[in-house]
Amino acid sequence: MTIDVPFLIVGGGPVGLLGGILLGEQGRDALVVERRDGPLRAPAAHVVNARTFEICRQAGIDMQAVFALADDPADAGHVNFVSRLGGHLVGRLPFERQGDECLAFTPTPLRNLSQHRFEPLLAAELRTRDGVELRYGHRWESSCADDDGVTSIVTDLDTGERIEIRSRYVIACDGAGSGVRRSLGIEMEGPPRIQSFVMVHFRADLREALGENGGVLHFLLDPEVRGTFVSHGDDEWVLMVAFDPDVETVDDYDDRRCEQLIRDAVVPEVGPIDVVHRGTWHMSAQVAAEMGSGRIFLAGDAAHRFPPTGGLGLNTGAADVHALVWRLGAVEDGWATPRLLDTYAAERLPVAHQNTQASLENAMQIVLLGPALGLDEDPTAAQLERALADDARRPQIEEAVEAQATHFDMLGLQLGYRYGGDRPEANPVRQYEPSAEPGARLPHAWIGAAGLSTLDLVEVDVMTLISVGDHDGWSEVVRSCGTPIAHHAISDPAGVDPRWRETCGVGPGGALLVRPDQHVAWRADALDPAGLVDALAGLLDPAGV
Repeated sequence: MTIDVPFLIVGGGPVGLLGGILLGEQGRDALVVERRDGPLRAPAAHVVNARTFEICRQAGIDMQAVFALADDPADAGHVNFVSRLGGHLVGRLPFERQGDECLAFTPTPLRNLSQHRFEPLLAAELRTRDGVELRYGHRWESSCADDDGVTSIVTDLDTGERIEIRSRYVIACDGAGSGVRRSLGIEMEGPPRIQSFVMVHFRADLREALGENGGVLHFLLDPEVRGTFVSHGDDEWVLMVAFDPDVETVDDYDDRRCEQLIRDAVVPEVGPIDVVHRGTWHMSAQVAAEMGSGRIFLAGDAAHRFPPTGGLGLNTGAADVHALVWRLGAVEDGWATPRLLDTYAAERLPVAHQNTQASLENAMQIVLLGPALGLDEDPTAAQLERALADDARRPQIEEAVEAQATHFDMLGLQLGYRYGGDRPEANPVRQYEPSAEPGARLPHAWIGAAGLSTLDLVEVDVMTLISVGDHDGWSEVVRSCGTPIAHHAISDPAGVDPRWRETCGVGPGGALLVRPDQHVAWRADALDPAGLVDALAGLLDPAGV
């Protein structure tokens, strides 16, 4: 059997599914293959940040349905550091900025939305896109590229049939152990195993232990039960505990042992516990040496693996496909040269390295809690009890807890990453300063009273010009420039708050040229036909990267 399709996506996790949806929004045909028999069933990633939701919004996904699945910030808006769940509260921090104050920066604030709930929604959305097909139970075997396209072999795991797929491009979203990446000979750079964990997915009513200290993460500091509880809402939990894979395997953690680990970590006594699933994973900090080769591209965990401290993995992958898909469409439609595709790695690799470093630093900060709590190299529960009872030690403990705040406040990394140029912020991880400098994400502002964002003006398949003055002049320039551009005019004060134009640094007759991935390509203070033509030429036919 042979299939011809312009785009083949290998991997049906959130990144691959979102890539397929974005292609569908462009009106393109695509095939997504996933070796699993359906969407993820066990919890994995649980943080979906503002930028990923903005991408979903642009992709035409039903955002009301998305937010209906997410945890209420009232329940998932904090992280707790405790001796045991229900024991001594050592410290408490806000979990990211999930409140209405964030609506000044984004139309879609961060939420805790477990991947095993998010993924089925994305799969359902993808199936509503004409020309885009999702096939579960199909395993990628190989891909061979030539000058005109890629020939891939995929096995239907139900029938054993080997299917030949001929595509123009392949997007590898097949996870940390990416077979596509390995077949290309692309190495991962960085430590492959920093620490290893057993993950116990279970259901239990822990409300009595939580009391008034609800939250999404609960770090257990008692040396006898050290680990982390992750809430996935509706009495669904994950307990993560460190283990040594050189000594043990997941088979050593049967249901009885897992249940006992949970009971030991909670006070008072827990009622019924249903152990649903258990597995292992390895914390690593790796980035691929390249983001692909020729007509085959990497995205998501296939290209980078971060410590989970910061929740950047899934979200960085979403931005990967957002940055890639518009380039592929521009080249296919002929309004950009193939050299545009070379800029994908040039832009996304620095972001991956930055996010890796931030996640790694967050993971390392947690070790500060040990000395503050008086725990030495051979810690005991008695040492912890003495430290918590010592009022003189309280300032040191509070300082160590506050040192973890960056882990749970990363708006700068989420919204402020730029392609090229330097970040002026003193703390680019936490601090976000809206900017319309070329390379930055278009600043958000509300337009009128209809719930429309400036980000909603950006088309998914062509360049967008937003003029703030001399609209007729800009319309004429757009019509004559020879590149497909959508033109939107904004007028003060009826359209957008005048402060938005000031934030963007655009003159009264100026305009912003915005790429389909919502990043600013060029800005002008006044009508400038030659400047627009030059900007398009430099972007769409780059001389070198």
